[in-house]
Amino acid sequence: MNRNLWLLALCQGLFLTNNVAFIAINGLVGLSLAPFGWMATLPVMGYVVGGALSTPLVARTQSRFGRRISFQIGLLIALGSACVAAWAVVDKNFWLLVAATVVAGYYSANGQLYRFAAAELVPAPQREKAVSLVLAGGLIGAIVGPNLAARSRGLLDVPFAGAYVVLAIVAVLAMVLMAFIRFPKHVAVQRGHGDDNGGRPLSVIMRQPVFMVACASAALGYGVMNLLMAATPLAMQQCGLSFDDAAFVLEWHVIGMFAPGFFTGGWIKRFGTLPVMGVGVALNLLCIAIALSGVELHQFTVALFLLGVGWNFVFTGSTTLALGAYRPEEKDRAQAAINFCVFAVMAFTSFASGALVTTQGWALLNWGSLVPVALTALTLVWLAARSRAVVAHE
Repeated sequence: MNRNLWLLALCQGLFLTNNVAFIAINGLVGLSLAPFGWMATLPVMGYVVGGALSTPLVARTQSRFGRRISFQIGLLIALGSACVAAWAVVDKNFWLLVAATVVAGYYSANGQLYRFAAAELVPAPQREKAVSLVLAGGLIGAIVGPNLAARSRGLLDVPFAGAYVVLAIVAVLAMVLMAFIRFPKHVAVQRGHGDDNGGRPLSVIMRQPVFMVACASAALGYGVMNLLMAATPLAMQQCGLSFDDAAFVLEWHVIGMFAPGFFTGGWIKRFGTLPVMGVGVALNLLCIAIALSGVELHQFTVALFLLGVGWNFVFTGSTTLALGAYRPEEKDRAQAAINFCVFAVMAFTSFASGALVTTQGWALLNWGSLVPVALTALTLVWLAARSRAVVAHE
């Protein structure tokens, strides 16, 4: 855990502070400003749609300018979009709020690359642990994000406007930390076709079974997590629980997402990537079972905590799988493809979560989340069977 990794882990924590605070407040602010209740999570959806739309541009800036400059551009956009969101709340302008979250998606697309950048800061045998440990920096977001949202919502006369102002300050702090990280020297990739001009075409990379499973499991794992997490503050409000209760549940959810990061990399090296991801799928199923058992505070808390741990196992595993599916000169396009799939699924689940929980209820939302969990399980079983067949043939 060298100095650069510590600083990147802190930046990951501040990135998750922004994400968790957005999840905690955007749905509730959207509900207060939206013309119709089913549109409440459009600001949440805007954040991930913006991320999906930004992935090609982020890939280009990463390829041209390198890690640090590209990450700083993302943080600058985070600063500006938070200020615009604060003004939108003061002005009671729902569509300006949605626009601000779409623009903020550029920061999200950048932040999703922190985990890949971690693998470049250590020798190859330590990549799994580096990815896992930087993801563990999200514990900062787990503790700070919900409490920041709860304590800053009344900072200004207009509810929640102060929370967005504080997020702008968080972006400035992250910019300062990022300035001290020393990434490997950047070499601009030549644009062209074939191995002599920057690696294989993306279509060739994506046809690899390992890459397909890494991409699918990352997207579906994030999808089921987002489907339930984005709806939780609204569901808890419907059940008569307070915003402070929702912040408490989200805090334990994000602790579950990132606390295992201190161990997940070691478990992957010891037990293998697919078994650890399989445990993550099982934890997602247990989360759904507990969520369906009732709507008391302790049931929300335990279910969302298990959802976070399950996400950690699936997402860390999918990142580890992806690292072996592309060459260094192919990283920008390969990582952009994975993140685009993640954001596309998250965009759908962000909208679906608000629409389902406000029209059909928390129980039906949980039944529906079985679909992405089952699909993730099928992809893991397929890759495991294929790997065994290859070994047997050899």
